[in-house]
Amino acid sequence: MRHNTLYIVVPCYNEEAVLPETARRLKAKLASLQQSGQIGPNSRVLFVDDGSKDATWSLISDLTAEDSHFGGLKLAHNAGHQFALLAGLTAAHGRADMVISLDADLQDDIEAIDDFVDAYHTGADVVYGVRSSRETDTRFKRGTAEAFYKLMGLLGADIVRNHADYRLLSARALAALLEFEEADLFLRGVVPLLGFNTATVPYVRHERFAGESKYPLKKMLAFALDGILSFSVQPLRLITGLGILIFVCSVIALFYLLILKLSGNTVEGWATLMGSIWAIGGIQLLCLGVTGEYVGRIYKQVKKRPRFIVEALTLTEKQEVSL
Repeated sequence: MRHNTLYIVVPCYNEEAVLPETARRLKAKLASLQQSGQIGPNSRVLFVDDGSKDATWSLISDLTAEDSHFGGLKLAHNAGHQFALLAGLTAAHGRADMVISLDADLQDDIEAIDDFVDAYHTGADVVYGVRSSRETDTRFKRGTAEAFYKLMGLLGADIVRNHADYRLLSARALAALLEFEEADLFLRGVVPLLGFNTATVPYVRHERFAGESKYPLKKMLAFALDGILSFSVQPLRLITGLGILIFVCSVIALFYLLILKLSGNTVEGWATLMGSIWAIGGIQLLCLGVTGEYVGRIYKQVKKRPRFIVEALTLTEKQEVSL
């Protein structure tokens, strides 16, 4: 039997509407797992407040004061979901034998945690929660998700299909993850790079229990762009290929115009000329934009600014109380 202290890390941003129910369900799940002997008495839930503007931190503080099986971590500013999750994982490092991350909105099926822990005890260091279907998604969301996975595959990125951030990491997998110092963090791409033994657990994703989605279309597009640019240089290679293609086309056009000139034909083509200029100008600006995105990421990486700043951490170091 492997060591069995479990930490459940839950990033929160303006989740006052759902947090009491999330805490209730997670506490019940910890009790069930502890009674069955799958996890130890030092296991707990760690809520991470990502600079919320509502009463989220106040609720977390009350939970931690009332029950030592809850811990709280407050970031000094809104660092974003990925860095809030990383902050929680960092706090769990050295305290937990296995860490499960999930969102606070109760869309991730909490009952699947039993299968995560079982997979850990049978030797898996990384366990991915994979959606068994997307029937609850809109047609637009299903279509864009499929397009994203196909594009990432074409660009050579190794990500698990239909997996978000519902996963289990063993202590050694977590230690390996924390060695990555990404300024633009995309955990769905980083975790598969760890290696180790992996397993997948299918689950049904539910509707949000309460509150509003923290990932509108604009954020989803930005998140997808981060994933593409963080794990592939293919866009830069496409720019190179596009440049070669345009050069070849221009040489062919040059020869064509030369032949027309020598044969005594006048070249009118004002619309064609202006269209070509605008098209090439647009392509050049696009290429500069893509290159600039990579340069900007390099700029952020070399500055080595803190990825998150912890304002408060409430964790009881010693805990022997059974649920």
